[in-house]
Formats: sequence, C-alpha cells, structure tokens
Amino acid sequence: MVDSGPRIGSRPSADIAEYRADLEEPKRSTLRRLRQTILEVVPEAQEGISYRHPAFRLEGKVIAGFGAFKNHLSYLPHSGSVFPALRDDVAHYQTSNGALQFPIDLPLPKPLVEHLASVRIAQAFREDRTDQSTDDGQ
Repeated sequence: MVDSGPRIGSRPSADIAEYRADLEEPKRSTLRRLRQTILEVVPEAQEGISYRHPAFRLEGKVIAGFGAFKNHLSYLPHSGSVFPALRDDVAHYQTSNGALQFPIDLPLPKPLVEHLASVRIAQAFREDRTDQSTDDGQ
C-alpha cells in the first residue's frame, strides 16, 4: 500500500486491515490487539492512515498510532511531549520523541495505552483552548 503522507481516508478500517495484512506473524496479531485496545480506550476515535501508519483521530486530531518495523513495533502518540509526562510508565521501553518501541510478540498493556491516550488527548485539547484564548486576545 502506498501513501503519500498524512490523511484519514474514506476506507479507514480497510486501510488499517491492508496495513496489517502485509505483516508477518506475530506482528500482525500483536498490532491487531493494540488496535482493539486503542478502540476500547477511545471508542469514538476515527481510524485511518497518517504518515503511512495506522492512526486514530479524535475531533480531527491524531491522538495515537502504531507502526511495524523489522525488529520491533512502535506506539506513536503523534506528540513529542507524551513520553516525558509518563516517564515512570515508559521507563521499561525504548522511546524517542515520537515512538515507544515494544517487542513484536508482546502487546502493550491496556493500562499503559490508557495513560498514553489520556495524556495525548489532554495535551491536544489543552492546545486548542490555549490557541482559542490567544485568538480572543486573552
């Protein structure tokens, strides 16, 4: 599947299914479980593809995503400020500004996904309120 950049498509579940179908086991089933967990945590999230990886949007903002790589899987919060806010929670994982790496055969625990999503959602919508107050001259 070729994707030229960020978008949330009109066939979101199909796009994610295509992405996973191209993966070998156990990557495919581990990411299937992560997808289910994200949708349990944020059931109103819309699925799609962003930057060539499965992504989940809430009110137009990408709040989570994931990717498969040669030797690991990654949780992608689409924000560089999520992991520093959860330093203790992610201490056992390798992280960069934009990715949390985890083993191809070990899904992320649901409580961790809940924390990651809740921090990202709070940050995303706090930014909106800050932008609005700045726009209003406050």
